[in-house]
Amino acid sequence: MVQIFEREGIDIISLSGKIMGGPEAGEINEQINNLIDQNKKNIIIDLNEVDWMNSSGLGILIGAVTTLKNNNGRLALINISDRIKNLLRITKLADVFEVYETIDSAIESLK
Repeated sequence: MVQIFEREGIDIISLSGKIMGGPEAGEINEQINNLIDQNKKNIIIDLNEVDWMNSSGLGILIGAVTTLKNNNGRLALINISDRIKNLLRITKLADVFEVYETIDSAIESLK
């Protein structure tokens, strides 16, 4: 499930459930592209309610960070679980993402 809200001029995409490709992949990509089309360049993805993510889910996030960088934007991840932190570490992708503990620290960094 994807929910989007704005705080202090930064768009926050809140995800929940399992991020494993399939229909949710298209929805997430579509939402990010819609924000970019609206000239929104800095996006936070909140993973607090995400139970699990597989390689397809990681691919969605990599696509998002790449798309934003190509449009002079930035992507930050917040509230990632230990499981997802381990997944990022194992796949050597931890350095690809800006990860913050709180929404406030992410917003401050992206301003």
